[in-house]
Amino acid sequence: MTDLPAAKVDAALRPPRNQWWDVWDQFKTHKGALIGLIIFALILFGVALGPFLWGIDPTYVDPNPVQMLKLRNQGPSLAHPFGTDQLGRDMLARVMAGGKVSIAVGLTAMLLSLFLGTLIGVLAGFFRRLDGILMSATDLFLSLPLLPLLLLMVTLFREPLSQRFGTEAGIFLLIVFAIGVTSWMQTARIVRGEVLALKEREYVLAARSIGTPSRRMVLRHVLPNVMSPIMVSATLGIANAIITESALSFLGLGFPPDFPTWGRILFDAVDQMQLYPLRVILPGVAISLTVLSVNYIGDGLRDALDPRIRGR
Repeated sequence: MTDLPAAKVDAALRPPRNQWWDVWDQFKTHKGALIGLIIFALILFGVALGPFLWGIDPTYVDPNPVQMLKLRNQGPSLAHPFGTDQLGRDMLARVMAGGKVSIAVGLTAMLLSLFLGTLIGVLAGFFRRLDGILMSATDLFLSLPLLPLLLLMVTLFREPLSQRFGTEAGIFLLIVFAIGVTSWMQTARIVRGEVLALKEREYVLAARSIGTPSRRMVLRHVLPNVMSPIMVSATLGIANAIITESALSFLGLGFPPDFPTWGRILFDAVDQMQLYPLRVILPGVAISLTVLSVNYIGDGLRDALDPRIRGR
């Protein structure tokens, strides 16, 4: 009897490769997703650590009126690489600070909408009695005009929440809640469709036949297998939340004027857009790059997490 080669013995004894390495290998083949990941990582680095490296207060206005007039509306220079705004505030510092707020709103609102969409989708797909009620509620929310609904929510609850939690914290909670509760419907529909297919699989039927409780089947067998569409929906939800927050701030219904976000910077600059176009271009480019990079990451994750595509 011939001995097996040492390479085959090593391969047989080696522990199985983690499937996430296969996902990463497939993700790397998507050049757009890889470039998007690099750009998004640079943006996160800039908005998280940039203010500590730059060190200029984005809300600082020189108390001397004469000096403030000299500093206002300056073009790019060594002291102010992105120039200054109409009050002499540094635009680079404001763009970095605004990015921190906009991305924080996007991430938090995405988590809320993802939780609601996943919960409703799993309940509707796994429990037949709840399917009709939950999907009717989903269709109702999909039929509502979202922008007027958001404007109504902000108008009604802005002052009470500001008085209760403070201006910045109250508006942050309001915008996150408003975006989160109006953007879960697509996730719920996607998760419901996946759960409807999964609950007829052999391993789920086998678990049901031995008396496994529904809660355990959902947590152990169903939910881990719908993580792929959930993660893709999460990346797209970040982009949608950032755009929605920017739109609200651009309409003047977001954060106060001294609390910079990308949408607020656009709102402040639109009156003098023809004289100082750079003040509109900078936050616009920041929003566009963030949204595009997140969308490309979502496309790459969708391909990498699909077992039918992985390995091609």
